[in-house]
Amino acid sequence: MAFDSLTEKLQNVFKNLRSKGRLTEDDVKVALKEVKMALLEADVNFKVVKSFIKDVQERAVGQDVMNGLNPGQMVIKIVNEELIKLMGSETTEIRLQPGSAMTVIMMVGLQGAGKTTTTAKLAGKFKLKGKKPLLVACDVYRPAAIRQLQINGEKQGVEVFSMGDKNRPADIARAAVEHAAKNSNNIVILDTAGRLHIDEDMMAELQEIKEAVTVHQTILVVDAMTGQDAVNVAGTFNDKIGIDGVIVTKLDGDTRGGAALSIRAVTGRPILYAGMGEKLSDLEQFYPDRMASRILGMGDVLTLIEKAGAEMDEGKARQMADKMKKAQFDFDDYLESMAQMRKMGGLSSIMSMMPGLGNLGGKMPDLDSEENEKKMARMEAMIYSMTPEERRNPDLLNPSRKHRIARGAGVDIAEVNRMVKQFNESRKMMKKLPGLMGGKGGKRGRFKLPF
Repeated sequence: MAFDSLTEKLQNVFKNLRSKGRLTEDDVKVALKEVKMALLEADVNFKVVKSFIKDVQERAVGQDVMNGLNPGQMVIKIVNEELIKLMGSETTEIRLQPGSAMTVIMMVGLQGAGKTTTTAKLAGKFKLKGKKPLLVACDVYRPAAIRQLQINGEKQGVEVFSMGDKNRPADIARAAVEHAAKNSNNIVILDTAGRLHIDEDMMAELQEIKEAVTVHQTILVVDAMTGQDAVNVAGTFNDKIGIDGVIVTKLDGDTRGGAALSIRAVTGRPILYAGMGEKLSDLEQFYPDRMASRILGMGDVLTLIEKAGAEMDEGKARQMADKMKKAQFDFDDYLESMAQMRKMGGLSSIMSMMPGLGNLGGKMPDLDSEENEKKMARMEAMIYSMTPEERRNPDLLNPSRKHRIARGAGVDIAEVNRMVKQFNESRKMMKKLPGLMGGKGGKRGRFKLPF
């Protein structure tokens, strides 16, 4: 995740704070100096960092904290609260027109930020909420932009309105709104053209669209990997045409993440969603409190539960949990768990949301590597080479059966033996962890890890 490096540095700072029985004012100042350096290295805007550190220090050196039973933890709590405040305190939704009235959303941003893909992702979110969105191809300059939107719209099951690349974007927008009114589309999302950098022509074109149709929400898409440039772009767009919110893309990538911590403070506009991958489902609602928790290495179990809830059938999850508890987990379940893990973004994505494991994904970059994918594919091939009876009852796997499975999967017998051994060890471990599998102390079947 984008904040792996920042998370690691902050955890080291807080480890030192926790080790002290009592804190002096100097202890807090030294710790906050390190926090300041960590934030600057994460590419957080320097004015934002200065203000943030000042606010934390004023609260952290108060009498209640310095004389508390666990002052180290109190400082961490204050940093967490100030991070949440920095990113906007409350989760912000895209404001829609009341009732069945049509809402027109204009998507803007620079070329390469992932605007067209994000536009399709957003349409998919609205469709899941029972809306009837219409995607509109207003980018008449970039080669294949219209086709890209059409392909993604088709994947999302959302209609795409296009008039080719010979018409003015303002005219396309006007015709699209008329089309939407006749066809009961209650959300119209305009995918406008990006540029390699901000120029007057682009701004004039966006203003023309706003004059041609009533735009209710202007959403800026920025690339987290561009760091401070993303913040500068957000500030300029807000000054020139006005924006209502921001979607930050590529927050799953190898980036320092400072843009997400700076945009709200610089523009006064909220981050609405975060792009966490290339798949059309990889768009997460932006929760400031959950993001602060991830940054501080405290995990994001709520988002993990929601992801699992969206991807896993509740009945199957409960059934699998019962099997795990009784060590009756079989190879069919193993296949199912691998499929679910892929749907949830892979093992590194899951680990990034687990308390205490947030920065481990960054230290183990091969978790979701191509090589690991190949290993999983070979494992699946071995399981598919088993008979249905063998998959349901792994204890049947004697040497002659294993040889047959190896031949069927095109692998060495040693690989089959290794896979079966790992599987048996997993079953033993599951039996020892009833708390994770819905036993005492937890709501049964509520949430199960898919591995």
